[in-house]
Amino acid sequence: MRRSVAFPGHPLGSGLTPDAAKELGLRARTPVGTSLIDAHAGGVGVMESVAVPDPEAQEYDKEAICHRLVLVCGTSTCHMAVSCSKLFIPGVWGPFWSAMVPEYWLTEGGQSATGALLDYIIENHVASPRLANRAASQNISVFELLNKILESMVQDLNSPFLAALTEDIHVLPDFHGNRSPIADPKAKGVVCGLTLDTGEKQLALLYLATVQGIAYGTRHIVEHCNAHGHRIDTLLACGGLSKNPLFLQEHADIGCSIVLPRESESVLLGAAILGAVASKKYSSLSDAMKALNAAGQAPLVIHPTKDLKVKKYHDAKYRIFRELYEQQLSHRSIMAQALA
Repeated sequence: MRRSVAFPGHPLGSGLTPDAAKELGLRARTPVGTSLIDAHAGGVGVMESVAVPDPEAQEYDKEAICHRLVLVCGTSTCHMAVSCSKLFIPGVWGPFWSAMVPEYWLTEGGQSATGALLDYIIENHVASPRLANRAASQNISVFELLNKILESMVQDLNSPFLAALTEDIHVLPDFHGNRSPIADPKAKGVVCGLTLDTGEKQLALLYLATVQGIAYGTRHIVEHCNAHGHRIDTLLACGGLSKNPLFLQEHADIGCSIVLPRESESVLLGAAILGAVASKKYSSLSDAMKALNAAGQAPLVIHPTKDLKVKKYHDAKYRIFRELYEQQLSHRSIMAQALA
């Protein structure tokens, strides 16, 4: 029996059946396109959100899209990149032919807990109830309040820059294992640098160090993918965490500019694009993405901080980040030998 796999957005059958149309309150034969999982739909909704399209480009550069990595960042984070050739990368899912963008190979990495980890860190701290009450009284989110506290601490402590507040605290964010690029379900989270301080400022530092640890995880994924054939130099972010300016800047400071889409709900836009292709509004998914993806309002792009001291600082913390996992492996071996 001959089998085939339909590209995303490919019209299926004769559209909605009468029974399905009646249940949904739609017309029978309404086009139905091949669907995608939520993260892949987010990729479709953001992948062509370039900040400044080249007006002199005569032809579509098929390779340009291969320099981008989409972050769909919410409870967890999916890291998705495409390539013209199939790239087998240890610890990273794929390659999958036409799984997201037709006629490209999809590579998918990820972090098992990002937004969920930040919630865990904040909600399990003794200062969390007080912080939540303060945020509610100011009609802002807990994250906005924490960001404000950090900004004030830079002034109070005469810190050279905000990221430097965490010079004594480091977080390995593998609280739910490591999905990529190590692919170690037994990996555990590590917090190095705790004290007896239970105040809001200490929670703010722990929050910042966790955001940085998550950003270093993305850096690890990017470096690993590029070492195996990718050429990623730009991040495109969507999802709940992409609304947090601190989260975005710490990610940009791993060395890649971040482009924000105009449509904040990129997963929904991706699903709409699939429907537009199925209805033949556009001749291909690629044409629909180029027409409907767009970079957002200012700031369109978050660039890495230009201060070389900031880069040197993050490089040092990233080295510690990598060492924390290596130390964990050593500890795991020591205990295994003790129990043998």
